[in-house]
Amino acid sequence: MAESREADETVRVKIDGYEVVTYSYGGGDDVVFLLNGGPGLPCDYLRDPHLVLADQGYRVVTYDQLGCGASDKPDDKGLWTIARYVEEVETVRQALGLGRVHLLGHSWGGWLAIEYALTYPDSLKTVILENTCGDMPHLITELNRLREALGPETVAMLQHHEAEGTLDHPEYQAAITILNHRHVCRLDSWPASLHRSLDDWNKNVYGTMQGPNEFLYVGNLKDWNRIPEMHRITHPALITVGMHDELGPACAMKMQQAMPNAQLRVFKNSSHTPFIEEPEVYFRELQAFLRAQA
Repeated sequence: MAESREADETVRVKIDGYEVVTYSYGGGDDVVFLLNGGPGLPCDYLRDPHLVLADQGYRVVTYDQLGCGASDKPDDKGLWTIARYVEEVETVRQALGLGRVHLLGHSWGGWLAIEYALTYPDSLKTVILENTCGDMPHLITELNRLREALGPETVAMLQHHEAEGTLDHPEYQAAITILNHRHVCRLDSWPASLHRSLDDWNKNVYGTMQGPNEFLYVGNLKDWNRIPEMHRITHPALITVGMHDELGPACAMKMQQAMPNAQLRVFKNSSHTPFIEEPEVYFRELQAFLRAQA
């Protein structure tokens, strides 16, 4: 597993009167632009494992999105919309002179990548959608299925605390912990990069856009659905998913069926983070896809 290392270039980019911090590694002409999940997470957990690409001739670029990590953290819920984040991505791409990029979005970063691809298609070489979905209402039905696997009494308990607003109750948190270990990362020991991101999570951003946890979507993205428009994403596309993923194979298949030039890879021993849970298999598939586009 790659460890954190100092960026070859760190640049602060002005966005909406604030600043975000960007990180660039490697000197290749082919740029892999990473959009991490969350929302509200620093980029560490996605950036550090993917630095292996910088040693293989690619330029790897990512940044802490506004509201998290080393970037500014304004207290304005009006900023936390997917449309504003799309413009943020484009501002960073232009400010760093990246040209056309391989856009890799994980989880929330995948939703952002889809929205960006529909808005700025000429800025992309390829689209890589990892552990994500194109249809939030469909995802919510899938998450309910995962919750139901805990049993009817546990589901009733979850619903009770959600109705009462007592999500900090130990029994509710215990059930969410079980779901996280089943469907977010199945490793007994989580890597330092993942802990760093989780320990610095801006829950104001997350709660506004998504909800209080990974298995309850009540934020401003809960009705988001781009499946009807995804046929317009004609770039070569790679969709990856873990067999045990919270955003599972059914979500991935729906995107693949919507996109005219997409291939799908399922990692059988992974949940939401194959680049952490099955790095050898994952990077073999990712590198093969990138080489095929050269």
